[in-house]
Amino acid sequence: MEKARVLRNKIAELTKTFPADEKYRLGDQIIRSSRSIGNNIAEGHGRYHYTDASRFLINARGSAAETIDHLIIALDNRFITDELFNQYKNDCEECMKMINGYITYLRKQKNQE
Repeated sequence: MEKARVLRNKIAELTKTFPADEKYRLGDQIIRSSRSIGNNIAEGHGRYHYTDASRFLINARGSAAETIDHLIIALDNRFITDELFNQYKNDCEECMKMINGYITYLRKQKNQE
């Protein structure tokens, strides 16, 4: 959850460097997808059933993948450098790995019921 929070805050700062005409286009989309990572983790954590929690974690993982796609668009439009892209992509992938670990843990817990 902490990594998702850090990523969300870094993305918010990054979008401030985008051209003004992208504020409500790519900027808004990437902010929403990065926020959705932590939001879905939190909502999943608040569920009492492993299946429900896993579903929200899968959504969080999808939001991280969506954030990477928005970063690719930013790269293609030359709003960010290759170096910045790789840093943010690695942050997203780290979140995805942690989410995958949490999903695996929940599935094991479900199977032990």
